[in-house]
Amino acid sequence: MVEAVPARGNVLGSLIPARYILALLGSIGMAIIYGLKVNLSVAMVAMLNHTALAQASHDAFNGTTSISPADDSCKGDDSHEAVEDGPFTWSEPLQGTILSCYFWGYFISQIPGARIAELLSAKWVMFFSVAINVVCTLLTPISAEWHYVAVIAMRVGEGIGGGVTFPAMHVMIASWAPPNERSVISAIIYAGTALGTVISMLMAGQLAANWGWESVFYVMGFLSVVWMVLWVWLVQDSPTKQGLISQEERDLITSALGSSGEDGHHPEKKQPVPWKRVFSSTAFLAILVAHTCSNWGWYMLLIELPFYMKQVLGFNIKENALATAIPFLTMWLFSMAISKCLDTLRSRSMITTTTARKIATLFASVVPMFALLALCYIGCQRGVAVALMGIAITSIGGMFCGFLSNHIDIAPNYAGTLIAITNTAATIPGIIVPVFVGQITHGNQTISAWRVIFYVTIVLYIIEIVFYLIFGSGEEQPWNRGGDVKKLTETDDPEGVPLRQKASPTSYTSENQ
Repeated sequence: MVEAVPARGNVLGSLIPARYILALLGSIGMAIIYGLKVNLSVAMVAMLNHTALAQASHDAFNGTTSISPADDSCKGDDSHEAVEDGPFTWSEPLQGTILSCYFWGYFISQIPGARIAELLSAKWVMFFSVAINVVCTLLTPISAEWHYVAVIAMRVGEGIGGGVTFPAMHVMIASWAPPNERSVISAIIYAGTALGTVISMLMAGQLAANWGWESVFYVMGFLSVVWMVLWVWLVQDSPTKQGLISQEERDLITSALGSSGEDGHHPEKKQPVPWKRVFSSTAFLAILVAHTCSNWGWYMLLIELPFYMKQVLGFNIKENALATAIPFLTMWLFSMAISKCLDTLRSRSMITTTTARKIATLFASVVPMFALLALCYIGCQRGVAVALMGIAITSIGGMFCGFLSNHIDIAPNYAGTLIAITNTAATIPGIIVPVFVGQITHGNQTISAWRVIFYVTIVLYIIEIVFYLIFGSGEEQPWNRGGDVKKLTETDDPEGVPLRQKASPTSYTSENQ
């Protein structure tokens, strides 16, 4: 049993609850990771020599068909301005490779990072995640001037750092968030991905247009160092280790989480992962399918939206950054609103945790699905297209208090590992999407080409909706108790009824809320 750290610094702890300091800094950390992830999507618009690439694409296209790409695009729009040319002539497939290689590193780091976070320290895993991203971001301009292979190496390094962020933060949330505040704290932290996206896109557009594409990486990289100092100073792995916290808050969190074992969550007791039971759990598989399918749409909008705005709708870089970024701000606001609403309904016993997760996930899938369907048929109506994309991106904010929070509901002891597994699978779309889009649009930057991309995304959303509605659950699973599972499930029926239904009513009062 680890002794509690004396509550020094109670002035700060009494002014701002320590769990919300964690949530705020966690949100900023996620914002940094996502900001440094997407800045290349915007900066690349300024880095490429569009005149040379357009001529090469036109020559390649005319070699296979008599139809001109311009016949099915919006580039004749009066609001379209001259193309800004940069130094690089990277083809569409190479652009896709450069953007997707981030996810090569992201793919391999998650499960090892999750176990390190669970067994050693989630705080330091998150710190090194940002540190790696900062270093690789600052080296990107030099790497680009040298060779595109060096840029790929930097992006893989950023992906390795970025891959451990969700597992690390899930471990932190499981140790810090009282169950009846879990949706709100999760939404605050993970909505940082949207906030980082909007800030990065706006900053990148302005920096690239006014001070050159190199400034995108230097300015954003150096600003991120401030967060690293604050994170080391203000955050610890759990309330029992935190000095900057009031005793009242520490008692509130530890009693709500049942740190003595009443809740099934043992912050200081490390258990082996029951792999067989995890992969035979329909509740877990529902999250896995939802996460993977949803991420296809998420990454398609996150990474490829600037190129759709440029190639099809004819936006220049400043318009592109603004039109692309604003929906991520509304997404951040929407995620805050829906998480608070659902937590309030849960606390009043008006809905169950399962219902709350499914409602949020439906918002994050049904709305963008119909928005993309409409986008296939509106042609060159730029205003309508921007509105539809804004609605789609905004509604995706429901995922933060939907399936992304669901890992902690079903198994708080293994929350980091579970999200590492699902996020590893969900990384595959991140690898495929840029390459897929690059191949589809190579020499064919048209509405028809993008319509194919949107249809594929719609089909995956349908799969997510059906599977998660049928099998999703917000109930703690028996295998969450690891090595103690046999002793604690002797009275379970053959169907594996969750332990909360067998235990005394007082054991799960806080989480049922």
